[in-house]
Amino acid sequence: MAYATTNPYTGETLQTFPDATDNDVRQAISAAYEAFLAWRKTSFAERARVMTAAAEILRRDIDKYARLVTLEMGKLFSEAKAETILSAEIFEYYAKNAENLLKPEKLPVATPAEGEATLVHQPQGIVFAIEPWNFPYYQIARIIAPQLSAGNTVLLKHASNVPQCANIFQELMEEAGLPAGAFRNLYLARHHTEMLLNDPRVCGVALTGSEGAGAIVASTAGKALKKATMELGGADAFVVLDDADVEKSAKWAAFGRHWNAGQVCVSSKRLIVADAVYDRFVEVYKAEVAKFVAGDPMDSSTTLAPLSSQKAADDLKKQVEDAKKHGAVVEVIGAPVPEKGAFFQPLLMTNLHQDNEARHWEFFGPVTQLYRVKDEAEAIRIANDTPFGLGGSVFTKDTARGVRVAEQIHTGMVYVNHPTMVKADLPFGGVARSGYGRELIGLGIKEFVNHKLIDVVDIDAPF
Repeated sequence: MAYATTNPYTGETLQTFPDATDNDVRQAISAAYEAFLAWRKTSFAERARVMTAAAEILRRDIDKYARLVTLEMGKLFSEAKAETILSAEIFEYYAKNAENLLKPEKLPVATPAEGEATLVHQPQGIVFAIEPWNFPYYQIARIIAPQLSAGNTVLLKHASNVPQCANIFQELMEEAGLPAGAFRNLYLARHHTEMLLNDPRVCGVALTGSEGAGAIVASTAGKALKKATMELGGADAFVVLDDADVEKSAKWAAFGRHWNAGQVCVSSKRLIVADAVYDRFVEVYKAEVAKFVAGDPMDSSTTLAPLSSQKAADDLKKQVEDAKKHGAVVEVIGAPVPEKGAFFQPLLMTNLHQDNEARHWEFFGPVTQLYRVKDEAEAIRIANDTPFGLGGSVFTKDTARGVRVAEQIHTGMVYVNHPTMVKADLPFGGVARSGYGRELIGLGIKEFVNHKLIDVVDIDAPF
């Protein structure tokens, strides 16, 4: 596993990092567990103080943190700053709400003989986090903020192309006052996953990544009888009904497909448009995509970033060629992109018919799948014709209709009149091959705690 900082805009490899040794991993596990033994008894107020301090540091040094994201994975500097703020907001959310989210719950009982039943939520140990490169800070924040707030500790294996982002987040938490060992970044080799999950002090694993990685890690966790949460791929449907505001819908579609250079699991990847508005929608959509300017992601005038690496661009190009072999029709849209850097020309893909298996693929970059449908029923059918189930959108002027259609789309999240969003106070997660479990809000903080029943029963009560 080669951990390296390679600038996607220039192609220059700036720094490399050696893999952790087995001894490094053993020491990190021991330190994380020792920290847990004290941290689990630490007051919510003290945990909140650390979360608040982390948020304040991110806000104070926003440019420093954002530049590192742009350097390592090519995100627009403006988007990197927005991600840094979002991460701060997640810390602030748990600083404010963790104690209330985990307060003991009195349970209703059928008869007094059942006693006074209470459900308490207690931390369990070390959570192993495996995170991807497309949101280097947000992905970390949305697992460590809730888990540290709950009293667990966390060991991180981040993506190999964002090693400095991973390291600076460890430094962030140390500066915020988190006890030593409670959060540690490790440049892990592949065999270390099994080593960690087989350790009894590790209570589970949270992974965001590909289906392949998720299947391997979930299998390893299952053999070790460890809890796992999986946030995997997505091919979000963007449904435009016949009564939608076409101009606004098309503008949101262009944004929803191309933010972060299209490298988002909840990107608006499949545009499903009613026949009555199809022609006008496509016209506006192409015009909006033509406005994107590809270039230096640090330049404020740039609105389309390079992909995260040249390999990512090469892999996407091959995937498009494979789709064409299955019958897909591909049209170049938008302004030409620079030859220098890991840029990818925006494409529009049609003829994704029932026999074209490319309709089931996730294209992680600025490749738009476009479907023309005759009515609402066909839109719902195509929206659900996917192995994924992460997010989605429905556009209509009749919001009651939008909700009714949203209820029939089999995903973890559906937004009416907006692309799928990521916010500090909204849950995130999917179904089917998009994974299982939830992150953020109360659902996320309770994924790796023990929901323990304590029942006080009269000694003379019948059995």
